[in-house]
Amino acid sequence: MGTGMGAGMGAGVVRDAASGDATEPYIPDVGAPGPATSRSDAEARARTRTSTRAGARTRPHVRAWVELLRLPALFTVPGDVLAGAAAAGVRPGYRTLLSIGSSVCLYEAGMVLNDWADRTEDAAERPHRPLPSGRVSPSAALAAACVLTGAGLALAAGAGRPALTVAAPLAATVWAYDLALKHTPAGPVAMAGARALDLLLGAAATAGRTRPALPSAALLGTHTLAVTAVSRRETTGGSALAPLAALATTAVLTRLVTRPPARLPTGRREAASPGLSGLTPAPRPEPGPRPEPGPRPEPGRSAASWPTACLGAAYAVTAARPYLHAALNPSPPLTQRAVGGGIRATIPLQAALASRSGASTLGLLIAGLAPLGRRFAGKVSIT
Repeated sequence: MGTGMGAGMGAGVVRDAASGDATEPYIPDVGAPGPATSRSDAEARARTRTSTRAGARTRPHVRAWVELLRLPALFTVPGDVLAGAAAAGVRPGYRTLLSIGSSVCLYEAGMVLNDWADRTEDAAERPHRPLPSGRVSPSAALAAACVLTGAGLALAAGAGRPALTVAAPLAATVWAYDLALKHTPAGPVAMAGARALDLLLGAAATAGRTRPALPSAALLGTHTLAVTAVSRRETTGGSALAPLAALATTAVLTRLVTRPPARLPTGRREAASPGLSGLTPAPRPEPGPRPEPGPRPEPGRSAASWPTACLGAAYAVTAARPYLHAALNPSPPLTQRAVGGGIRATIPLQAALASRSGASTLGLLIAGLAPLGRRFAGKVSIT
């Protein structure tokens, strides 16, 4: 376009300034140097064309890495750590932020390593992916996975020894899954273990202990197990059993997550009643005579707070509908949609787990990540 417009403007008709009559057409001598202004214009147009070509090359390169990292799925990561901190009963702090950074790095290392390990299979089934299409080289992908893993472990070390104690087996699980366990019966179990360890990472970094977060980790790991089982047939389809099992798992998890735990973490018991607190310790009682205690409710039988109930319902709706569609018609597109729905449902599940632990405000903040993930998932595939 720039060359055509320049030719049309260079060979024009020159008119006499006094009479306005047309004279000979002016054809510039391309061999001789023109005026300074013409030379600068030509240089500017050359720079513009060069930068345009460079930008055209850069944008697809960035897009390829966005697809390789599956950035929309990244919004499901911070909730693991925050739900773990909530389960431990401690307010999130700078160590929690470091563990979120560690979790993000290890998660993305797994994403890149997954495509590197599957590059031969993807060449036949998904040739549009960044590695089989040649937009990202295998060596660059493997180097990125190594760098991300190292960064994740370094951030965990900065969060303290308990965090590193959890991050090290988490990194080992990620690499073992992608390189050896993915296509074995142990694959879904390994993936579930990685997601559970990610939640425990938040508890270890924030509170220095993981035991209070074990029930929440088990629930999140069970959800991940169901999603991974469905994903094993996302390119071929043909199996209604896995979506049906995932649908049943979603129903059980919804019931469990909306049922208050028998014992809330220390300092969080006041959040079992409806409210948005849960991040501050309970107020000390005023001095004076104490009233007669009333009947104590049976542990674990009180009604769930309204944020927990709403977040649990959001989890059920997000996961159950695509599972049902895939069970009725287990075609590859609907199976892939079920996997995407299961991944997106991780966020409301994390939020419900945090609210269930007494941190309702934190749960609602985690839930706010869901619209962002859904927005970016429309531009880049989450699976």
